[in-house]
Amino acid sequence: MRRPLIAGNWKMNKLPSEATGWLEELLASLGGAAGEAQLLLNVPATHLAPMSRLKSDGPVELGAQDLSAHDQGAYTGEVSGAMLRDAGARYVIVGHSERRAYHHEDDELVAAKLRAAQRNELVPILCVGETERERDAGEAEGVVLRQMEGALAGLELIDANQLVVAYEPVWAIGTGRTATAADAQQMSRTVRGALERLYPQLASGIRVLYGGSMKPANAAELLAQEDIDGGLIGGASLEVDDLLAIYQAAS
Repeated sequence: MRRPLIAGNWKMNKLPSEATGWLEELLASLGGAAGEAQLLLNVPATHLAPMSRLKSDGPVELGAQDLSAHDQGAYTGEVSGAMLRDAGARYVIVGHSERRAYHHEDDELVAAKLRAAQRNELVPILCVGETERERDAGEAEGVVLRQMEGALAGLELIDANQLVVAYEPVWAIGTGRTATAADAQQMSRTVRGALERLYPQLASGIRVLYGGSMKPANAAELLAQEDIDGGLIGGASLEVDDLLAIYQAAS
């Protein structure tokens, strides 16, 4: 049985001083008790240390939004996996569509970052997804499979909890548009099929998330799908009430 995972992605929002007050409010609402689902916040690297000190051993886990492919050295502006883990991260988003689009990250670099995460004992959340043009051209499945195979080729896993995959249709990120539950399930099934080929012994335990304008109004329907094990939540994760509503739908 795969434990549902609700993973917020704050992107470049909130100051560290704002984040701690926000987290205090969230922890008070949760009452210190973990639900059936796992709750994760992927926040800017500057926020990790103060939020980690505040959350202690509570029900909220922390992750980062990106990492360097390198472990150390003369890479000005980069943040290594070891630095993120030392600051309190246990997960890290890799290959988000915004990184692919704005920073020109290709499958080769995404693969290198996955390996850096593994070396530093961070669980990568691998993001895959097609653009609107690719979907309209009937290329969505091929794009997602290419991204997965390019990123995961040769990556060895010994436990299903060493990897999370997030299907995020690019045309639904931050647009208010959402894939139908049937569409999201169909592509999540495609992702699961790829995992079965790559990791036949582990695929049934690897969690597949849906990202792309998941919100309180549609969370329950999306989370009810067989191959959707949670959500990678953007804008809704910035509001305590919205995030709690999605978390409760998963729990």
